[in-house]
Amino acid sequence: MDAPMTDHLSTVRHVILVLSGKGGVGKSTVASQLALGLKHAGKKVGLLDVDLCGPSVPKMFGVEGNDIHQCPEGWLPVYVDKEQRLGVMSIGFLIEGKDDAVVWRGPKKNAMIKQFLSDVVWRDIDYLVIDTPPGTSDEHITVIESLKSYCPDGALLVTTPQGVAVGDVRRELTFCHKTGVPVLGIIENMSGFACPCCGEVTNVFSKGGGEALAKQSHVPFLGCIPLDPQLAQSSEEGKDFQELFAQSPTYTALNEVLQKLIAVDKDF
Repeated sequence: MDAPMTDHLSTVRHVILVLSGKGGVGKSTVASQLALGLKHAGKKVGLLDVDLCGPSVPKMFGVEGNDIHQCPEGWLPVYVDKEQRLGVMSIGFLIEGKDDAVVWRGPKKNAMIKQFLSDVVWRDIDYLVIDTPPGTSDEHITVIESLKSYCPDGALLVTTPQGVAVGDVRRELTFCHKTGVPVLGIIENMSGFACPCCGEVTNVFSKGGGEALAKQSHVPFLGCIPLDPQLAQSSEEGKDFQELFAQSPTYTALNEVLQKLIAVDKDF
């Protein structure tokens, strides 16, 4: 018989939700890099991918095709390192073919998310980062209601500089306020282009939308992450960008975001 949900999540010290108002803003990339940064900081981390229709986390860590194993307590996460300091769980591990679509109605999606939250055995991790679908759907409400008794640290909102994306994040902020989820801060992703040759960051899109929204909404602005071909390639190939490109401006930006995020919550 599976252990109750409290046995799996009660020992998790910090829970961070990564949200975005729309798709394509790099939410999964930010979640993955946050998990990697915490691991490199010496923490034991879990990354839960509940974007059921677009599971990208297994590919980003080069663990596509791995099988999920069960122990008497429940499902074991797939570890991406030999030291087992970063474990991931995703619907991508349960789909037979990588091109298969998840064609489920809301109740089945919600049941799957509840099972992920109750049955994955994280074994005393320091941080659980949850990569959510875009928008403010039933899946988000299921996650928040399931986590309510564990008092998650809060939500990290990801946007791009363009006004359309910022407008969607504004609605995401309203969702967080209505559901009682603390907002840890806003990240402006794809803010400028980081040249892989010279390292210079050039502003090719508009800039500052995320920072302006954070100021207007009285929530922390955690920083800008540039659009970086090296980061994109590392994610495509399942490699550790932070280990390979520690001298890049994007690594510096990611580290600054991580340090600000840690400073937002005094318990971190």
